[in-house]
Amino acid sequence: MTDRDDFLAWVETTLYEAELALHNGDAGPRRALWSRHEPVSVLGAWRNAFGQQELDRLFTALEGSFSDCTSYVFELRTYGVSGDMAYTAGLEHISASVDGEPRTYTLRVTQVYRREGCEWRVAHRHGDAVTR
Repeated sequence: MTDRDDFLAWVETTLYEAELALHNGDAGPRRALWSRHEPVSVLGAWRNAFGQQELDRLFTALEGSFSDCTSYVFELRTYGVSGDMAYTAGLEHISASVDGEPRTYTLRVTQVYRREGCEWRVAHRHGDAVTR
């Protein structure tokens, strides 16, 4: 397999499972996939975070907000790998409870990854709501 194939397999399994767990109220798998090295950042649909401390607070808040995910689909639109850097861009279609209220929404999401050792880690996420 090529680096590109390996990365895509990771996105479709490990990353997907971490996002599904988050939307069921468990941020542990997502935390495990994020880089421990600065810089890290989130420009989120609901909240932004810059640096490890803010990132941890964001994940704790999201973990407390999400539950009862009935559907999480990541529609990958494009991705690329170049050496120890990679990116994805796509749509997240989500049905889950947010603060106890069932919601269905779509986020436009771009993420940047860096390989640390032999593992891919998320370094940046940008997500915003699709409003049309």
